[in-house]
Amino acid sequence: MHYDLDLPRAERSLPHSPLKAIVAPRPIGWISAMDKAGRLNLAPYSFFNAVGDNMVAFSSTGRKDALVFTEEGGEFVCSLATWDLRDGMNDSSAPLPRGESEFAFAGLETAPSLKVRPPRVAASPAALECRWLQTVPLVPLGGGEAENFLVIGQVVSIYVEDRFVTDGMVDTAAMHPIMRGGYFDYFHATPETRFTMRRPKGAGEFTGS
Repeated sequence: MHYDLDLPRAERSLPHSPLKAIVAPRPIGWISAMDKAGRLNLAPYSFFNAVGDNMVAFSSTGRKDALVFTEEGGEFVCSLATWDLRDGMNDSSAPLPRGESEFAFAGLETAPSLKVRPPRVAASPAALECRWLQTVPLVPLGGGEAENFLVIGQVVSIYVEDRFVTDGMVDTAAMHPIMRGGYFDYFHATPETRFTMRRPKGAGEFTGS
């Protein structure tokens, strides 16, 4: 079968787009940002990833608070969403009035960052402190107003809870990160589901950098 996005929605072969179910599991960028007045926002974004050795990006559909606060304050933090924090992560996606803290609503404590103003989620085992580089409006084919906006930040400091560092390397699976699937689905990474493969010779073997 084919799902044709050029067709009117009522004429498509499935009731819901399969894109999010196919591009999965996706890492969750749990973004905290602070506006000029010092108000906090916290929200999970599944359109998130690393886009360079020291850069990450998240995409917002519409100019939501995380985007606006990031632009105003010039900084954001991405805390790792984990199995133990799944309910808090989900609660922080509630559509609260602008300026009302999702940290308080979700019962999450903050912890100070090292180099940026927005705090991280205290209970999260890892966080990326970022300075805002730019916001790119994603103009669709044929032109028109952008509905999606790509927010790019440069990572300036990384927090990792000490117990998850072994032999100088971060044990990602031990932190039990969760990832987004399609519809209402999530995925849960564990040490038991991890596997290792070496790249072919000359294909960019790990160097420790």
